[in-house]
Amino acid sequence: MANGNNTANIGFEQQIWAAADILRGNMDAAEYKHVVLGLIFLKYISDKFEERYQELEADDDDVEDKDAYSEVNVFFVPPSARWSVISEAAHKEEIGSVIDDAMRAIEKENKRLKDILPKNYSRSELDKRRLGNVVDLFTNIQMVDHGSDKDLLGRAYEYCLSKFAEQEGKRAGEFFTPSCVVRTLVEVLQPFKGRVYDPCCGSGGMFVQSADFVKHHSGNINNLSVFGQDSNPTTRKMALMNLAIHGIEADLGGYNADTFHKDLHPQLKADYILANPPFNLSDWNDGSLNDDPRWKYGLPPSGNANFAWLQHMIHHLSPNGKIGMVLANGSLSSQSGGEGDIRRRILEDDLVEAIIAMPTQLFYTTQIPVSLWFISRNKKQKGKTLFIDARKMGTMVNRRLREMTTEDIAKIAATFEAFDEGKLEDIKGFCAAVTTEDIAKQDYILTPGRYVGIEEQEDDGEPFEEKMVRLTSELSEMFKRSHELEDEIRRRLGAFGYEI
Repeated sequence: MANGNNTANIGFEQQIWAAADILRGNMDAAEYKHVVLGLIFLKYISDKFEERYQELEADDDDVEDKDAYSEVNVFFVPPSARWSVISEAAHKEEIGSVIDDAMRAIEKENKRLKDILPKNYSRSELDKRRLGNVVDLFTNIQMVDHGSDKDLLGRAYEYCLSKFAEQEGKRAGEFFTPSCVVRTLVEVLQPFKGRVYDPCCGSGGMFVQSADFVKHHSGNINNLSVFGQDSNPTTRKMALMNLAIHGIEADLGGYNADTFHKDLHPQLKADYILANPPFNLSDWNDGSLNDDPRWKYGLPPSGNANFAWLQHMIHHLSPNGKIGMVLANGSLSSQSGGEGDIRRRILEDDLVEAIIAMPTQLFYTTQIPVSLWFISRNKKQKGKTLFIDARKMGTMVNRRLREMTTEDIAKIAATFEAFDEGKLEDIKGFCAAVTTEDIAKQDYILTPGRYVGIEEQEDDGEPFEEKMVRLTSELSEMFKRSHELEDEIRRRLGAFGYEI
């Protein structure tokens, strides 16, 4: 998230993250995450309110008229919750209670925020001196970026989400999908307008990136209707704050709920579905879902929910709807539990538009290799599926983590577009358009490597016979050296009385 062109923006995000470090103390990432994100949200709505307040004052309008704020999608902040009150109390013992009271007051005035904001700043474990220092830091940072196409605070919220995900490791999977993975889905699907749905929405990254895509292509995010749900109550609250901070109104249902057992949008037919469901989820069906109408292509095994997620999404597609989702690579070739038959039926129904094999080390939470599935009710290229092998793409940003670059994502999106337009030329080792008949010959296995082949090697100009003589000579020298090293190791161990 920090790889923007504006270095001031990067510094701003890092300043916010520095605030998180100040607060950490003895709390783990899962705890202080909500403290920091809540403060970011509070300062954001305070700055937006203040900006609108000044406009109304300049026009001699009523600065306490709540409708004057809601009509421009700004939350009304009551006097007791305004940042000036919080900053004045920064170094008082009651600063935690002041923030908690501000959160309650804001929720009371804004029904959209009811029961969403964190209200645990007064708890004893939270060092009030450090909390006051963070309030000071936020007071000195102007969080409304005038004249920019990027909302600094929205980016800071996403940046902090990614940093917390990195710290939490495996526990982070329930709330965060790496930005480059989401952007790849969005750039391929291009959700300009219509109903966007994520049945396991985490912190709302799919929606945020969809809205950013529309903005960057001079569209209107009001043309998107956002629907989602999540089973984790805390994650759902994070999503609602994240969406509010980006000016996105969303229907995430009235509460947290398990998507399989309590579908909060049973009648929804979505134009775009973007999702990163939990990988290889087991024990998702206790038998009560066996006759569910969503399993049109076959009952998924109770030991793995991959094809339950896929079929749930297909069930919710509009007649021209499209899906972009992340699945573990096992789903490409598995035959156990009837998964092979389900995959075959979905292919025979001509729904699979593309499969992209992604590089490893993209996720904070797992090293499981993943692929992106693109499903379409109304494919432009009937009877064909695009395969892309992107495993060599991406750049390592540290020893553990890889990111897809902007250029990588653009290349994938352009390849998909060329396929859609019937202009794609297969590239050995990278992409191929394959008929369903040819996929059937491979027993309906969808591993891209089977279809794109091996990248052609450049001819180095060295004749084959000469190359073999040179390589065998080098290998002989290596064998000779290995024997010398083996003898040296034996000799040294023998000096200590050890024989091998």
